[in-house]
Amino acid sequence: MIPRRIETEWGVRNWEDMIMRIRTKLCIAVAVALLAAGCSSGSDDADTADTADTPAPADEAATTAPVDEEPDVAGANFVYANPYTFGDLDPSSAFSNENTILQNLYETLTRLADPEASDKVTGLLAESWTSNADATEWTFTLREGVTFHDGTPLTAAAVRDSLQRTIDLGLGAAFILAPIESMEVADERTITFTLAWPTPLDLVLSSQYSVYVVCPSAVGNDAVWFNEGNACGTGPYTIEGHDPAGSTVLARFDGYWGGWSDNQVATVEMRLIEDPVLAEQLVRNGDAHFTYNLPFDVYESLEQDSDIEVLRSLSMTNLFGLLNTRRLSAEIREALVLSFPYDDITASLYGGEAVRARGIVPLTVWGSAPDLEIPATDLDRARQLIESAGADGLTVTYSFDAGTTEQQQIGEVWKANLSTIGVNLELEPLTWDARWEKAQADPDAAQDVFTMFWFPTYVTPYDFLFSTFHSEEEPFFNLGYYSNEAFDALIDEADAISGTDRDAASELFRQAQEILIAEHAAVFMLDVPSVEVMRAEFTGHVPNPAYNTVVRFYELRTTG
Repeated sequence: MIPRRIETEWGVRNWEDMIMRIRTKLCIAVAVALLAAGCSSGSDDADTADTADTPAPADEAATTAPVDEEPDVAGANFVYANPYTFGDLDPSSAFSNENTILQNLYETLTRLADPEASDKVTGLLAESWTSNADATEWTFTLREGVTFHDGTPLTAAAVRDSLQRTIDLGLGAAFILAPIESMEVADERTITFTLAWPTPLDLVLSSQYSVYVVCPSAVGNDAVWFNEGNACGTGPYTIEGHDPAGSTVLARFDGYWGGWSDNQVATVEMRLIEDPVLAEQLVRNGDAHFTYNLPFDVYESLEQDSDIEVLRSLSMTNLFGLLNTRRLSAEIREALVLSFPYDDITASLYGGEAVRARGIVPLTVWGSAPDLEIPATDLDRARQLIESAGADGLTVTYSFDAGTTEQQQIGEVWKANLSTIGVNLELEPLTWDARWEKAQADPDAAQDVFTMFWFPTYVTPYDFLFSTFHSEEEPFFNLGYYSNEAFDALIDEADAISGTDRDAASELFRQAQEILIAEHAAVFMLDVPSVEVMRAEFTGHVPNPAYNTVVRFYELRTTG
């Protein structure tokens, strides 16, 4: 069965490749312990998003220059100590931490600008938009006076051609554009999308992947051109130099429509610093201004430094353990859920800053249910269930990513709990590739518990619920092999109305999570935290969980 989300011809054709791209996203997300991963423009009627910015004159085309060549522009230099390389700078296919660069080079029609409201969409390249009653037709009006880095004006045709490039490639997160049946350019500033099914398109177009608008002159270029360090968008910065093994340097685009002041950031060095100890030292010394992914035990010390700000927030990332519904009976699954050391885990991991998960949808995502009833640790009841099932001496395999300290620690603490009720937890550390291959090969011979992180491609509960629990004939990411037609119908209906009735959709998503909890489909462990570190001589950065570890350099201001 091809899921409804990817029923278009291009989606079916590229489904296998898309899954491989998602796997890449997950592997990177797991490696970093996941860092931190409305239907209308400010009202329930998809009215308009107000803008009042005056565009500046256009600059010359973006070019590539040596990394050590500093552009002759006024303003501050900002050094971002980045722990990971950038595998793909093609804005149509990049699907991991390249968003930290791409969000500053390119722009999207809409954006989730409020970290506290994961459903409130604001305009970026679009100044207003409307949709019909069933959210199958959306019309966007573009901001006036925007130019690309090569000096050409932003037009509706450029928007269409950029999104069509992504659709045609079918890579990265292109599957989120699957509802689009057609794109009609009415005039220079107006584009209408006709969708195959109801979709909150303004939310989709706020994604941190695959919805960037590219210069018409660059649409025909391949990934090699982009990955050589070339870029051409409407964003506030261009690439000044690119060394994949060292640094990528960004320079301000003087013709940016938002204009510039002298206390903004003129150049940015995205410096590859893989050693967290070195990254910490660079920030302490002032040789770098921002980093993340440091050990949690250093943050308290960093907070004592008045020159450094530690920014703590919840991400949109959930950690959970899928339970093998083919191998484990409902009684055994319930026993496993009740034996899990929820309080111990939340208190000991991530510096005690993680939050007990309320289902799979993180509390930072619209449609989450903070008051959802969730089970507590109850070893007496768990022991009764094991005895009732005649499962004394049972061995349960716990599959986790080799080298991931948090997942291993979880397994060790859980193993101690399970030993008290006559169950042995066998820890099985494997690479992601090996785990995924084994889990897909034969559910009846696969692991009993598959631990995994998930964060949204675009911000919707459907991404969490569909990807990991919707019925599948062949397992992709539903690696607990869960199947429930009533659950499927609930989340599909919720997705279909999320573009027209967000409250009703949220209620259906809540009911779907209640089913998962009642049927013990998974152990819902943690919403993981995000902690970022920035030098105090810069202000203006507000962590936004919809855009993992992205710093919008244009919004920074120097304090001196």
